[in-house]
Amino acid sequence: MAVCIAVIAKENYPLYIRSTPSENELKFHYMVHTSLDVVDEKISAMGKALVDQRELYLGLLYPTEDYKVYGYVTNSKVKFVMVVDSSNTALRDNEIRSMFRKLHNSYTDVMCNPFYNPGDRIQSRAFDNMVTSMMIQVC
Repeated sequence: MAVCIAVIAKENYPLYIRSTPSENELKFHYMVHTSLDVVDEKISAMGKALVDQRELYLGLLYPTEDYKVYGYVTNSKVKFVMVVDSSNTALRDNEIRSMFRKLHNSYTDVMCNPFYNPGDRIQSRAFDNMVTSMMIQVC
């Protein structure tokens, strides 16, 4: 089950972060923040190698005892980080990849809103509902 989903701007500040259960919110914020170093390492490694630039999915960033942290980067260097419960062994890599694609599509819809100022926190009800459905769907 996805327990935390975060959208991080190019300058490494959160545009959106949602976690459940709320009593571990600080722990998930810390995990997302520490995963940004791994994301930056993977991005710089991809830049040196002749890797397909359309591949936005970074895969497993790092596992912990209870959780796995996955990453995704858009072409504009906005980072998506997803923390998944390790006990959910039925969740495969291609399912995580499709969840990131769905998140990216919803993020694109937010960016296309003429009333949204790029760089502001995401306060879209539709985006929030989509993230909530992703967190419930995976359970």
